[in-house]
Amino acid sequence: MAAFEYRQAEEIRDAFARHGVRYLFIGNSGALLLGFPDTTQDADVYLAKASGNGQAAVAALRELGFDLSPERSANLERGKALVQLKCGPFDLDIVFAPDGIERFEDAWSRHVDVEGFPVCHINDIIASKAAAHRAKDALTLPRLREFRDYWVAEQRRRPPQDL
Repeated sequence: MAAFEYRQAEEIRDAFARHGVRYLFIGNSGALLLGFPDTTQDADVYLAKASGNGQAAVAALRELGFDLSPERSANLERGKALVQLKCGPFDLDIVFAPDGIERFEDAWSRHVDVEGFPVCHINDIIASKAAAHRAKDALTLPRLREFRDYWVAEQRRRPPQDL
């Protein structure tokens, strides 16, 4: 299994944009896009559980080369909490109900745009990992919290962007 690469994030972003998918990068892949110095084996995306969004995601994923069975397609279309895909050009976890985040709209209101990538705020990434209570996340959380402190300080130092 190869590590997550920036190119994969670009492919997801571009295909999801073409199909109008509402999503956010989350998990370690989201943290990596924010600048967290780590690796991960898959991309993690949080999809809005909204009418038509699952169908749009299915079309985008097929365009990317994912071989979606009828069962996987149905799970995506109905917004199953977690759909893990290992049937395409890279591994991808699709999450409709991440631990620690109440609603997609709440996460969207806090999200960060990084070079055109919609990414969950670092606080949401941390909250989700903490609420999942997984051993692998327990190892990463202290470093993510340290990174958050650095990242927040860096955001404060940056001049406001022109709107």
